[in-house]
Amino acid sequence: LPEKGGVPIHTQKGEYSTLPQHLSEVSASLSPPLSGRSGGALGATLRDILTELEKPGRDPRGEVEVFEFDKNIHTLSDLIVGMELPGIVTNITNFGAFVDIGVHQDGLVHISQLSDRFVTDPTQVIRLHQHVRVRVVEVDMRRKRIALSMKNIKQ
Repeated sequence: LPEKGGVPIHTQKGEYSTLPQHLSEVSASLSPPLSGRSGGALGATLRDILTELEKPGRDPRGEVEVFEFDKNIHTLSDLIVGMELPGIVTNITNFGAFVDIGVHQDGLVHISQLSDRFVTDPTQVIRLHQHVRVRVVEVDMRRKRIALSMKNIKQ
């Protein structure tokens, strides 16, 4: 990125400018000029925004956790009882949680298999969209059902 300028943007006039320069030009061209209490507050807000945009690495969003399914698992027939796989919690019910392991059919982690300790409410140990590790307990090819467990697996 250019020093103190950020990414070039295309303006309505067909010219290229940086975002801070463009915002400065826009705020300067506002008609009527910023005045009075609300105008002063708006001007101060625009200045604050421009100041923050000029700082490198000031993204307020948290760290994004990268997730990948097992590259060797694509269909139900690829699953073997006992294998551990990464997955994402897609639904939580009173009786357990459904986990996507990358085979176009979510597996069920029964409430009794969510933890090494007794669980009365699945939401106490798991949350929606959580990245988890699961073990394949059973694969029912005829009914296309996958039974999974999270017991004795470090999360």
